[in-house]
Amino acid sequence: MFDLDTNHRWTFLTNHAHVLLSLYRDPHLRQRDIARLVGITEGGVQRILNDLEHGGYLEVTRVGRRNHYKVHPEHSLRHPLEESHCVGEILHQLAPASPPPNNAKPGQAA
Repeated sequence: MFDLDTNHRWTFLTNHAHVLLSLYRDPHLRQRDIARLVGITEGGVQRILNDLEHGGYLEVTRVGRRNHYKVHPEHSLRHPLEESHCVGEILHQLAPASPPPNNAKPGQAA
């Protein structure tokens, strides 16, 4: 799990943003992999996925025994200070421009 020392526990982005960014980078991630990347429990991931899906930011499709996630970057940010911007603006800036390290297949931990 993600671990910050006790003097630096806060970050600029919420766990919702971290989950969405993780899935934007790799739509085939498993919930346990998302939990590890973000540094939260699998239950926390499930609640956030539910929020994002109901908010229209994420579409979940079952493919066999796995889920595939489609992020909708065109949706507006939720806070009144940011509502003139879409979530994609953040995702595009933070998503890597290069392929995952070690040529990892989608859904595989690097």
